[in-house]
Amino acid sequence: MEPRINIITLGAKDLDRAIRYYRDGLGWPLSSISAGDFAIFKINTGTALAIYPRHLLTKDACVEDLGGYGGVTLAQNVLTREEVDRALSQAVSAGGRLLKAAGETEWGGYSGYFADPDGHPWEVAYNPFFELLQGRLALPD
Repeated sequence: MEPRINIITLGAKDLDRAIRYYRDGLGWPLSSISAGDFAIFKINTGTALAIYPRHLLTKDACVEDLGGYGGVTLAQNVLTREEVDRALSQAVSAGGRLLKAAGETEWGGYSGYFADPDGHPWEVAYNPFFELLQGRLALPD
């Protein structure tokens, strides 16, 4: 299997609220292929973020919805500490919840966490050891 991720799908309790959060609050572009109970946002890395009703996603994946944190966090790396602060502020202003204020990390970076309206945790991080090329993470071989 090739090591790649094309789409990350988040289950939403309220699809319209989730769309408004990502599209209007965070300014992410909604793809025209979004329809009915499915929304998909274009991310500049060639990956997409999909939003699907949580109860339907649970049924489709044949998993039990325990209603809480699923052991996964999403992350966005940025170029500066100031961008971390701006992104966290925008996420909270749009209706997200601050989980962890931005601060220095033990690995030499700067990061903080927010949760979207459905509670999905996102880290926003500046990592001086990672190279970003046009928003894409460039890891060494």
